[in-house]
Amino acid sequence: MYHLGIDLGGTNIAVGVVDENFNIVGRGKKKTNCPRPADEICDDMAAAARMAIEDAGLTMDDIDTIGIGSPGSINPFTGVIAVSNNLRFENVPMGAMLKERLGRDVFIENDASAAAYGEFLAGAGVGTSSMVAVTLGTGVGGGVIIDGKLFSGSNLAGGELGHTVIVHGGADCTCGRKGCWEAYASATALIRLTKESMKANPNSKMWELCGNNIDNASGRTAYDGMRAGDKAATEVVNMYQDYVACGVTNMVNIFQPDVLCIGGGISKEGDTLLKPIAETVEKERFTKNVEKQTEIKIAKLGNDAGIIGAAYIHRLYR
Repeated sequence: MYHLGIDLGGTNIAVGVVDENFNIVGRGKKKTNCPRPADEICDDMAAAARMAIEDAGLTMDDIDTIGIGSPGSINPFTGVIAVSNNLRFENVPMGAMLKERLGRDVFIENDASAAAYGEFLAGAGVGTSSMVAVTLGTGVGGGVIIDGKLFSGSNLAGGELGHTVIVHGGADCTCGRKGCWEAYASATALIRLTKESMKANPNSKMWELCGNNIDNASGRTAYDGMRAGDKAATEVVNMYQDYVACGVTNMVNIFQPDVLCIGGGISKEGDTLLKPIAETVEKERFTKNVEKQTEIKIAKLGNDAGIIGAAYIHRLYR
């Protein structure tokens, strides 16, 4: 049998048919077009699911279960999206709504947790029993797996790694606190640091890379400037990676997982990002004299992690 995984994002609905070896054998996609009523979004989720099944050369009879990874606070036991700011949802029974449309049991989990589970099953966490996945995107997302199960705390809201403070009284965070890891280690934060440096260094090559328009600065600008030998860009990259490493070290000290993997757009920098972070963790971790240490890796599955993890969420809740 096959399983259907749905990555419900604020921009796109990405669907994959996943086989027993965690391969995606069929795909479908629709625009989320937020904000709009949940019924309409669910209709398009069902349409994208049918597209993926057709793309795989299968029928609905071949599908065992359906899983959804959704942003926001999720109750996987009721299938309800309690709150999702990105989708403008409150108390939406998405599991029941999609089951009505497709006739299969539907399981739902937070999108970052689903992506972490995908990496655990088929990516950077294969062969481990505990893993922490960190995603450096618009924010800093994360998922924690202990003894093969997602950790979500007593109220299903655990694992908000990005909202641990690394700078007391620091930069404002979208959650209302100051100095959160997310405010310093997200791609959004990297762009902020890049723009601040460009304003302070009018001769930086970063201006040329942005076509002399600061609004064109992206998460790649400082890294490209560093590779071009620009001093200001190199300082931005070093500062940013120090912030990432600070939070990663905290996660290692708290959870001591077998593996901590880093995903998101910035992770495409590969060893340029990973090596200095691993070196900092090695120097600053609490367990310097312990034989077994956390392995720090770049996530392997990219955007497919959320689809694969969602497809197999039923293993945790069925």
